Order: sequence, then structure tokens, then C-alpha cells
Amino acid sequence: MNSVELCNQLDDVLPQTQCTKCGYPDCRSYAAAMADEGALPNRCPPGGAEGIKRLSSILMMSGRQLPPHLQLEPECGIERPRPVALIDPKTCIGCTLCIQACPVDAIVGASKQMHVVLTDWCTGCDLCVPPCPVDCISMVSVTESRTGWDAWTAEQADLSRVRYHGREDRLEREERDNNLRLSKKAEAKLKALNEATASGSQSVEQAQESERKRAIIAAAIERAKLAADKNNTK
Repeated sequence: MNSVELCNQLDDVLPQTQCTKCGYPDCRSYAAAMADEGALPNRCPPGGAEGIKRLSSILMMSGRQLPPHLQLEPECGIERPRPVALIDPKTCIGCTLCIQACPVDAIVGASKQMHVVLTDWCTGCDLCVPPCPVDCISMVSVTESRTGWDAWTAEQADLSRVRYHGREDRLEREERDNNLRLSKKAEAKLKALNEATASGSQSVEQAQESERKRAIIAAAIERAKLAADKNNTK
């Protein structure tokens, strides 16, 4: 089994909450760290004890030697009933910070309007809580005493993976479109500046100022080009 295949198998048994509690930016990154960097399979609180068993089984089948009786790494958190986020409508100020933090686009709303959590999509990741400036978000358990994979299903994990990658694609598309808009705006300014310079009606001071602006605009165009090239190579 090669590294990519191993990473795929490990990723498939992670709960896809994208909570970052494992210390990695998303579930796929944690799977890659287990496959390529020797990370232990005990860093996923949402997967809990059952998750450790599933990940360990895959790693040992690939030939990996693991410490016996692995327990969930305390620094990553604890196994718990699955929560969902709840926003207090009387306190929410519509700042959109929780919307920006949600890894699966499970929060809807607009600036200066109350936000709402779509509980069927919420993964209980907690990532919306820290950025809230008015502490109007609470995490409410919805699975009673059921924890880990007893509180989560493969279907929910699949949906969360799709929504997470869909959000990533949307953010990349928005960044690409914004870079294109800024690039066109900068090119228009550069064209106007060149036309003004070509007229020959500028003083020495004006010509120097035009040259300064030209350098700034050229740098902005180059940054936009580099960002576009970076997105195209992903």
C-alpha cells in the first residue's frame, strides 16, 4: 500500500468534523500525518476510542508498529456526546465572525443580522465559539450519553467532507475572482497613468509622483498574478 492509498483509508475512517483538535488544520492533514510522519492515531476526540481502534487497525495492516493500549491524547480534548452550536438571537450582533470560522458552512446570516446554525450540518467542532465577541454561542449536546462514533455516522461524516471541500473550493474561487478584479482595476489605473505621462504636460515633481504610483501599481499587479498562479496550481 502506497502513502496516498494509506492516507485515503485513514481519512475515510475519520469523522470529518474538521475541528482541528488533533493539532492539524483538517482531517485530511491528520490522515496524511499518520500516513507519512508517524503521527499516532489517538488525537481525534470526535472519533473517540472507537476511532483509535479503526485507525490503529489500518496502520497495523500497513506494517506500522504502535504502542499498546493507546488512549486519547489528553492535550487534544476528551471524548464526549456530540454537540451542536446554538446562537442566542437576543445577543447576536451579526458580526459574521462565526460564519467565517465554520468549516462546513453550517451557519447562515448576513452582516448586522442574526445568524442561525443549520444543526443538521453542524459538526460540533467548537470553532465558531472563540471568535464570537459577545459570547452568544453555546454548544448543546444532542446525543445524550452516546459519544465518539456512537454519536456520529458514516453518512454524516461523508456529508461533512463534501461540505468542507465545497467551502474550500468556494473560498478559492472567491479569492481568485477578487484577485482578478483587483488586477483589472490596477491595470486600468496604470493605463491612465501612462496616458497622463505620455501627454508631456507633467512637471518634474508630477513625473516623479507618477513613477512612484506606477511602481506601486506594477507591484500590485504582480501580487495578483502570483496569487492567481498559486490557485491554478492547486
